[in-house]
Order: sequence, then structure tokens, then C-alpha cells
Amino acid sequence: MLELTDLCFSIEKNNQPVNLVDRVSFSVPPGHLMAIVGPSGCGKTTLLNTIAGLNTQSEGMIHWQGRDLTEEDDIEATQLGYVPQFSIAYEELTVDESIEAITKLRVHTHSLDELDDRIDRILEETGLTSIADRPVKVLSGGQKRRLGLAMELVTDPTLLLCDEVTSGLDPRSEYDILKRLHQLSRSDGRIVISVTHSLAHIDLYDSILVLHEGKVAYHGSPSGLTHYFSVDDTEAIYPRLSKQTADSWRTSWLKHKSSFYDTMQSQRDNKIQSGEIQLPEQSPLPTNKDSQELEGKQPHNDDTALVQTPSFFRQLATLLNRRYTIFFRDRTQVFLQAAIMVCFPLLIILFADQASPVMPKFPDQMESLTLEAVNATKKIAADRATLAGAISGIVMFQVVLLCLMGSNNSAREIAGERRIMEKEKFGGVRTSAYLCSKIIFLSCLVLVQSIWMAVFVQQFWTFKDGLTSGFLDHLLFLVMVNAAITSVCLAISSLMKTSEQASLLSIYLVGFQLPLSGAVLALPSVIGWISRPFIAAYWAWSGSVQSMDNSYRQAISDINSTPLSADSLCMLVLSSQIILGLIATGIGLRRHQWGL
Repeated sequence: MLELTDLCFSIEKNNQPVNLVDRVSFSVPPGHLMAIVGPSGCGKTTLLNTIAGLNTQSEGMIHWQGRDLTEEDDIEATQLGYVPQFSIAYEELTVDESIEAITKLRVHTHSLDELDDRIDRILEETGLTSIADRPVKVLSGGQKRRLGLAMELVTDPTLLLCDEVTSGLDPRSEYDILKRLHQLSRSDGRIVISVTHSLAHIDLYDSILVLHEGKVAYHGSPSGLTHYFSVDDTEAIYPRLSKQTADSWRTSWLKHKSSFYDTMQSQRDNKIQSGEIQLPEQSPLPTNKDSQELEGKQPHNDDTALVQTPSFFRQLATLLNRRYTIFFRDRTQVFLQAAIMVCFPLLIILFADQASPVMPKFPDQMESLTLEAVNATKKIAADRATLAGAISGIVMFQVVLLCLMGSNNSAREIAGERRIMEKEKFGGVRTSAYLCSKIIFLSCLVLVQSIWMAVFVQQFWTFKDGLTSGFLDHLLFLVMVNAAITSVCLAISSLMKTSEQASLLSIYLVGFQLPLSGAVLALPSVIGWISRPFIAAYWAWSGSVQSMDNSYRQAISDINSTPLSADSLCMLVLSSQIILGLIATGIGLRRHQWGL
């Protein structure tokens, strides 16, 4: 049983609370299909989100199976199904794979046979068996809505909330979806509530709730709808609503509520007796008795019968498997990654000839101050400066290109799938499992990119002596700078509202790495000290230079006014950037951004 009593949801406007849902009261028994209808902007979706717990109620009470959700925990994720307006499936997967993945994420199954049986049953219930192997990206609008419905049925929810699932569909697809909702409400005492703008096929509903400016104007049998509003057909109801204020409609409805609920109870009894509605236990529709008496009549579900949520590790394994499947099926993304990994090192090799193999050295002693000796010394100094500049530039080139790779890795990783992530989090997927799946997936990209960059360039770079002893240190700094930018951009992706915003900010972040590092063009000391802690490229460049032999390190230090930092400090700063990026990512993932 679902019962709302004077439920309100308000927002602040001009420092005053405004009720988008205003004192809504109604009761819905098990085995019931209810429509929430009304003009655009009347609060239909807001009401549905408040029932689901996505909006925090301002006033009033919600009772679910005898529990006051105001005082107790929310509805269990496995008991609640929510089908949003937007698609909740990845286009690279097939219908069967989409349902399999969400089942593994939300339902603990004890064997593969149990998993397959559940998937097959859901496919059959939603009429998707014949297209189970079809990719999501080729489905029609109606088929995608059925897939969204199927993905919510994997937990056998007792309360199923649907938000405009028939919007934009052709009449036949709309009827097909509505017919399936009708059938779903007829078994196992399930309550189905559907928000819709359409008043077509209202005879399939058990009750209609009409909202006007956030207030209940009517809740009763579809058969009494036209009579109550004194119109000839349902199409005239919305214009009729505008003839009176929302308060007037609410007052009128409260006067007639008892008689309409009695009518619904009589119709319900007939459906139960005929076998149309199948209930584990019959539950009468409440009348106007007080809430304590109503609670006494509620059937209480046995918590042990609830579907169990999979463990952290099972969810992590499923998320990783799905992410790799999507990655390798996205040919554009695979080609882009391959092109970047090939082209970026080649760009560096084009400049490698500027770095001669041997660093010129000054003589240990100056035997005479002849003009020839002075000129020779000047030439050595000029050659050292040229070579040091080339080496420093090549190292910085590697660093900046890896920063660009890191930005490309993660700028859209979360923002691009925000709605799906929020929906799965709402359905019981652990934020920690989602975050760890991203860390593992992106770590693989970082390692492959960084190792390939270091090894490839080292093979073709004529300068080797300087890094022979410190190559592993240089490689480590390349990995760290890639990981730092990947982590920070992942945080940006989790905190931004849209993927466009995340991409733009990530581009700015990479764009400032080179000029603010000071490795190419020295910065004023004040600006350098202020900006340097945030510039990953500086710390990777400085750490790599410190890993070189002393003669090379000294030559680079001589030509660059930007001071070098100790390699241990460089590693500490880069590690801190990675950790802070992951912490910010976790904060962004936990923050509720359902409405985006």
C-alpha cells in the first residue's frame, strides 16, 4: 500500500518557499495501475520524484507498506523501480547485454542458470525476446522504452514508477507500452504509477490522478473523469482546469473523495473476484479513516523475501566488463586512442635530431687565455646550451602530450554517462564500485600510453646517455603526470553538469600546462610560486631532469631560470594531485545530480 498525506515539496523563490507539490493526498492499493496527468508544469514529475525519494519532501507523510518513510529508511532499492524519460542503456550493447549487466549490478544470483532464467523472463514479459541480440543504437523509440522498463523489472519491484514512458511515441507504441504496464500491475500485488500527458486509453488505468498547479484536482476511476469535470470527452479536461483556481479544484475534490474511493473499491473487488488482479494477500482500498487504522490494514512484506544486492566485488567486475566491452566496440574511440599513441611520439621524434648524442664538456683546466681557447670555450658553452634546450624541450614535449592524453582519457568519462550513472546509483549500485571501476580502467590507459611514449621515444632519440641510468625514473614521472591529469580531469568530469563543460575546462587545464610550467619561458617569480603547485607538467619535467646524469642536469639548469625541484618533492606533489583528484571525483559521484 502506498499512501500520501498532505505531501509538499517546495523550493525557494525570492526568499519565499513555493510549493511545487502542494498538500497532495491519495492512497494506492496493491495490484493497481494509476496515471498522474495534468497540464505541463503542474508538478507531475516532481511528485513522482518525491515519491521515489529523489526530492526531499518539505511537509507531509509517505507511508509504504505500513512504514512512515518520513521517520524510517527510504523504500528499498530492490523494491522500487523507476523508469525515467531518458534512455538508461548504452548504445554499444545489445538488448540482452544491457539487461544482463543491470541484473548483475542489482540482483545477487547464485548460479548462471538463475541469472539466465531471470533475464529470459524479463525479455518475455516486455516483448523483447525477438530483438534480444539487436544493438540498442538501432532500436526504435518504443523499443527503447520497453528496454528501459525491462531494466527496472530485474528486481521484481513492488512499486514501479514511470515518467512519461509513452511521450513522443506513435499511437500503436503508446498502447503497447501502456498495455504492458497494465499487465505488470495485475500480478504479485505490484503498484504501477505512470506520469503521462496523454489521456488516451485511460480505460486501462484503475485510477487517474489529475494535478493542477501542484494540487490534486481529482483522483478516482477513469469512468468518473468526464462527469466530474462536466466535459464531453477527456480532451476538454485541461482547458476546463483553467476555469477555476487550483485551490477551488482541491476543495471540490476533498468533498467528493469518499464517494469516488468507494466506487474504486467496488471496482477493485470485482476485479479481484474475477481473477483479473492477483494478490498475495487482498488489501482493501483505504477510506477516510485515520492513518493509524490504515497502517493496521497494510500488508507487511517479509524483508527476507527482498532481492539481495550483489557484493562490491561483483558490481565492480560487472562495471569493468561492461566498460571494456563498450570501449572496444566504439571504433571511433579505439581509432582515436591508437592514432594519439602513434602520432604523439612521432611528433617528438621529428625534433630528436636536434639533440646530439654527447654533451660537450668544458676542459678541466684552462692552460692559457688565448683567443683560440676563449673561442673554443664559448663554442662549448653554446653547444651545451643548444643541446640542453633541445633535451629540456623534448622532455617537456613528452610531458605535455601525456597531459593531453590524460585529458582525453577522462574529461567525458563520467559527465558523458551522467544520467545512466545516477540512475544505476539510485538503483543500488555502490558509488565506491563505480569509482574503482573508473580507476582501474583509466589506470590501464595511463600505463599503456606512458610506457609506449617513453619506450618508443627512447628507441629513436639520438640522446640516450643522459637518461640511461635514470630511464625508469623518467618513465615513472611520465606515468605520474599522465595519472595526475587523468585524475584531475576525472574530478572535473564528476563535478561538472554537462560533458561539454567538463571537456572545455579540461582543455583549459592542459592548455595552461606549458606556459605556466616555466620550463620554456620563465615566469615572474611571484606568478611562478603561485601557479607552480597546480601545474603537473612542471613537476614531471623537473623530476625527469633531476633523474639525468649530472652534466645534463647542470646544463639544463644553466640555461633555464626556472629552478629545479628535488625529485622526491616532484613525486610527492604529483601523488598529491592524483589523490586530491580522486577525492574530488568521489565527492562529485556522491553528490545528487539526478536532474541534469
